[in-house]
Amino acid sequence: MRNNTAQAIRLREATLLRRALQWLRTHGLWLVMASAPLPALAQQVAAVQPASTGAAGVTVAGASLLPGLVREHIGLPVTLPDGAKPTLEALVVRPDRPGRWPLVLMTPGTPRSGGAGVVDRAPELLLNAAVAFAQRGYAAVIVLRRGFGHSDGPYAEGLGSCRNEDYPGAGKVSADDILGALETLHAQPWVDPERVILLGKSTGGFAVLAAAARNPQGVVGVLDFAGGRGSLRPDYVCQEDRLVAAVEQYGTTAKIPSQWVWSENDHYFSPELAQQMLSAYTSHGAPAQLAVLPPFGEDGHELLYDAPAQAWWPAAEPFLKRLNLPTAVVVDLPALAALPAPAGLNPGCQTRFDTYGASRNEGKAFVIAEGGHCSSDVTERSAQEAAQHALEYCNGKWSGCKVYAQGQGVAE
Repeated sequence: MRNNTAQAIRLREATLLRRALQWLRTHGLWLVMASAPLPALAQQVAAVQPASTGAAGVTVAGASLLPGLVREHIGLPVTLPDGAKPTLEALVVRPDRPGRWPLVLMTPGTPRSGGAGVVDRAPELLLNAAVAFAQRGYAAVIVLRRGFGHSDGPYAEGLGSCRNEDYPGAGKVSADDILGALETLHAQPWVDPERVILLGKSTGGFAVLAAAARNPQGVVGVLDFAGGRGSLRPDYVCQEDRLVAAVEQYGTTAKIPSQWVWSENDHYFSPELAQQMLSAYTSHGAPAQLAVLPPFGEDGHELLYDAPAQAWWPAAEPFLKRLNLPTAVVVDLPALAALPAPAGLNPGCQTRFDTYGASRNEGKAFVIAEGGHCSSDVTERSAQEAAQHALEYCNGKWSGCKVYAQGQGVAE
């Protein structure tokens, strides 16, 4: 398989088309209900052309927001224990220079809607975290597990029900994906296969704990950001005792040190539940520690997705230093040119626009509406996708919706 990796590494056009059609089928009726017919929405998006220059210093559209770093979407061909060979969507962010870099294999969480929402996941959810690692000399690779985004399916983690959760089964499926991706990445010329960190958020955190329980070669540490499964609604987890038992089982075999990072106001998995899981995990000798950070936003579970790296890096840095891994910045990123704010934004939208301007993802769009309202999307693969999603949301709530900015440029 490794001899064919370079050829197979590109996302297959057939897969992309199939996923695009699936997305349209899933969302078509919703768009009608939101009073945004597909032809009208398409015209709204197609009419937008980012400005090439701007008197206020607007960055040229399409120009790299990550100078000095490589940002590349790839497909990872993996082999699973049952012999299946799916291709998983991934996003690579690494220094744009020769060398073998420590690998951070990252994987995101699952929306509460479960299998119905995973197809809409994009690897850019973890782009901010990937950039933070890449700036410090890591090859960060965000991997979407089976059924997520453009990865081959079907979604295979939805086992059991809230009354009969199969946490070990879901953990096995997700760990198989992670370790299959790791085997493929070991062969890449820009990866140091003996210095690997597994990082997961939410169900991704649970996935990397399940993977680490097998003590894979080259993995020296695990970063678990609010890992768990079964959060049906805020502050409720299906069969907590079974979740704790599954984590305890992983701790019976895990030898790889792990750092767990939580927010005080996590409404998916509370810090108290995190402490129960940690006690169970370490009761058999597994090396792990928990850091609980101050509250973040309305739900601290979104810390890794939404907060700047400065909010969580202090919890990860000492752990990385103990593993003799790099922590100093080796790729400085220049400040982004300021975007002129649209007139008349309400206070909440002004804050949202500031967040939009600071995002280094090119797949972003900001939409304005009458009355100072707005919507935005900063976690898509392309500015076109982001504009479409932001317009969908806006058209469902307000009138007069139009795209104000795409990428790091203001629309004409």
